[in-house]
Amino acid sequence: MMRAMTVLVAIAALMPPAAGEAAGPAARHVSFPAYESVRNLDEYATPEQYREAVADRGFVMEQVTYRSDGLDVHAYLYRPAAPSGRMPVIVFNRGSYTWPAFAAELVTMARRLARRGYVVVAPMYRGSGGAAGRDEMGGADLADLFNLLPVIRDLGYADPDRLYLYGESRGGMMVYQALRDGFPARAAAVVGAFSDLERMLAVPRWAEAAATIWPDLSTRRERIVERRSALRWADRIGAPVLILHGARDSAVDPSHALDMAEKLALSGKPYELHIVEGEGHTLSGRASERDQWVTDWFERHGAAPAPPRPGQSRSSM
Repeated sequence: MMRAMTVLVAIAALMPPAAGEAAGPAARHVSFPAYESVRNLDEYATPEQYREAVADRGFVMEQVTYRSDGLDVHAYLYRPAAPSGRMPVIVFNRGSYTWPAFAAELVTMARRLARRGYVVVAPMYRGSGGAAGRDEMGGADLADLFNLLPVIRDLGYADPDRLYLYGESRGGMMVYQALRDGFPARAAAVVGAFSDLERMLAVPRWAEAAATIWPDLSTRRERIVERRSALRWADRIGAPVLILHGARDSAVDPSHALDMAEKLALSGKPYELHIVEGEGHTLSGRASERDQWVTDWFERHGAAPAPPRPGQSRSSM
């Protein structure tokens, strides 16, 4: 039997502020567990990909703590160990409900994105990672995404004028809401996102989970559904959107992507749609291609591509 071990990555502090600037958010190093100890980690990376990402000293991952609606909440920050210049930023929005941690699930993807020249910031949302507050899955927790903007502006190596949103599943719904409400992203990408909460609530397992997520659903159903259903306000989406969805997605039916694309088209909004044959909820079987499609999309909307590292072709990124 393999013995579980924890790999500790030495993390540099956030770059200190210039004279006269306010201090940035608190940051701490991230501990990565052994691959075998994380349930379902194979949905995010192979053992070799994970261990290579954890061992790469060219990049560092920090957990930052920042203020949102009077709460201390957390986000992951993944960046080069020695940043040079100001880099575009991808704000990645995870799926699911509350998580104690998701650094292990994030690190392989974050490394792929960082190797294309991006800083990656991933909000955990209130109620996760030991943070105070309650995750409403698209309610007040949307503020935790917007309140990352001052954090990003304080990073001397991040370019706040080149912001991009990337979300999977629940995170895709958060991306749609952020674009509706004016998040200053140049472009966005969603994977396995739902666009009609009423349709999701007709699925038995979702209906069961809804009682925990929204205990007041019976009295506020229309308001809860309206806020989280991008189909109802697609005309308010304020940036080009790449919509990716697995043809065999059993968690969120591909019709959510098809219908959202139709609504965007009717509203004259720029988008691109890919239904990927043979893939499930997060396109995990084609993760490298998925992330390349996303970064290619962002580069078409103002993010300069990073030069390949020595011995690395662009297709291997």
